[in-house]
Parts: sequence; C-alpha cells; structure tokens
Amino acid sequence: MLPQFRVQQDDATMVSGDDLKATVSAVLQKMGVPADDAVLGADVLVLADLRGVDSHGVSNMLRSYVNGYTSGQINPHPEIKIIRETPSTANIDSDRGLGIITTPKAMEIAIRKAREVGVGMVTVGNARHLGMASYHAMMALEHDMIGVCMTSCPPSVVPTYGAEPRLGTNPIAIAVPSRNEAPFVFDAATSTVAGNKIGIASRLGVKLEPGWLADENGTPIMEEIDAPTDGYTLLTLGSTRELGSHKGYGLSCMVDILAGVLTGFGYGASPGRPNFGHYVAAYNIAGFDEPEHFKEQMDEWLIMMKNTPPAPGHDRVLVAGQPEAEMEIIRRAEGIPLHPEVVDWFHDTCAELAIPCPF
Repeated sequence: MLPQFRVQQDDATMVSGDDLKATVSAVLQKMGVPADDAVLGADVLVLADLRGVDSHGVSNMLRSYVNGYTSGQINPHPEIKIIRETPSTANIDSDRGLGIITTPKAMEIAIRKAREVGVGMVTVGNARHLGMASYHAMMALEHDMIGVCMTSCPPSVVPTYGAEPRLGTNPIAIAVPSRNEAPFVFDAATSTVAGNKIGIASRLGVKLEPGWLADENGTPIMEEIDAPTDGYTLLTLGSTRELGSHKGYGLSCMVDILAGVLTGFGYGASPGRPNFGHYVAAYNIAGFDEPEHFKEQMDEWLIMMKNTPPAPGHDRVLVAGQPEAEMEIIRRAEGIPLHPEVVDWFHDTCAELAIPCPF
C-alpha cells in the first residue's frame, strides 16, 4: 500500500493482532454471529491489517459490517446451500452471509475438489463483502495449490468512455506457493485505486493522485485533488484510453462475469448494493508438475524478478506479496497501528455493546 495511506506512527495506537482479533470477534458475536464464524471473520480482517492491507482491515471494514448487520442487509445466521454441483465445480447461495465468513467455506470446497480431481471452482451468489480477496486465495498455499479469488462488487467505476458507473472495483487475487521465498500473492482492484483507499485518504487528510477519479460527467480528473467524503466515481485501471483503461475495463468485465453473472444471482450493477458475487478456485499443482519441483522453480523465478537492476531513483524491484510478507513480520512483532478516530470508534462501540476494549 502506498505510504500516504498509512497511519503516522506519532498518531497511532499500537494494538497486538491477538487483542484486535479478540475484540473484533466479540463485536461480531454481539451482532448475532456464531462464535466460530466470528473468530473466522476476525481472522480475515486482522490478517489484512497484519499484512498492511489497511484498506480491507478492521479500520475500514468492521464498522461497515456492523451497519450491515444492524440494518438487516447482512444475515448473521445464513443457510449456505450448494444449489448446483459437479466433481470440479459448485454454485452456492450464501443467503446474504458476510463474505469474510462464507467465502473461506467456499474455498474449502474448492480445495477439496482440487484434491480429488485436480481443480476446484466455486461461485458464491446472494453474497456480501469478502474483505481482503487474497486471504481466500492464500488458503490454497498450504495444500500445494494455486488459489484464485475474484469478487463482483456494486457499481462505483465508469467503463472507458462511460459517464455513469457500471462496474465495481472487482478485485482479482492469486496466490502461488514457493519453497523458501515468500509466496507470490497478487491482490488488486481492477479500478485505478480501491474505493476503500478513498476513505483512508479522507481520514488522513491526504490528496489523491491524478487519474484516480472521474468528475460528474465521467471525465478523468488528471490533477491532484482532495479526497471526497462521498459521491465520487472511480476509473478503471489505466485511467484513460491512451494509458490503457480499456485493459482495466476488460479485466473488470471478466470479474463481473465469472463472479457475478455465472452465479445466477446477478452482477455488480444488477441488483446492485448490497449484493456481491464471488468466485474462488484452487489448482492442484500435482496435476501439472511435481509440487517440490514447481516450488523450486518458483523460488528461482521470484529471485530472478527481485534481482532485476532497479531504475534510477529506486532501491529495489518488488514482487507481489513481498511487501505484505515483510509488513506482516513487523506488525506481528510491533503491533497494528490504529488511527485515533478508529480507536475512538472502538471505545464507543465496545461501550455500547458492553464489550471490554483492551486498547
């Protein structure tokens, strides 16, 4: 994540991952979520914070989920049903269940199918937000599998040349195991910037880069601006046609189809908020190569990429998943930095719900 989106250390309250996870789990249980599901959901959120993906961690997402539960948009006791299934595929009705709880369960099904027949693909409809997409993709790593996760989101992004939002931020995540190197973990929105980062920028008072947002007519804003609090429209990855926005547009459409239309429960723009659709897949490496040989080659490939001579003004070349793996080591040792506004929200919410707040 870009440095301007991080809480300044002088302003932050440092909280251990365990304390934060216990508090988040307690909040979710007060929303009516069963204990085991609450622990799972807390693990998804806190791992995002530990890996430095603050846009999809506790600070940004928990209050949104609390609002969803209290308004009835999210079901704390979903009856998850497989409504169509083959040896390698399944389609699930998640009954308005929160995606940070239902999507790991879908990925478990995909992994089981991949173990049995080589590949497993599961779509999840009638769903809600799934948090950090790479959490679900990374579940495949310990099984010597490649994991994929995509999610079709409510519209906030204009298509290339478009004047109105038709697509969501529609992220794609892929996780690939290695032997000694940190695994390759790519997780990115198909918009130029993730929508949640706009909220962080507003909270921190930092400006937005050119090419991140469109004006009310869909025209890319190609100058630095203050972060709006609401009513903004995002651009597809690439910002303008000349800079390749048609590529981000095409990738976003792909996600809308695989994680939306394919579920049978609609897509980002139809029925729209609060509906989401998800797609997870697991590829069993043993179906293609000896897993240990594959992981050796992945180590070679990762080292090759990282050993690329850096361009002037840069210290090193990074690969996807490397910054997050490095940040996780730091934050597990030093704690997770929370903005004062987030700490105040926790104090108020925990007091209202009669939950101890350890920070």
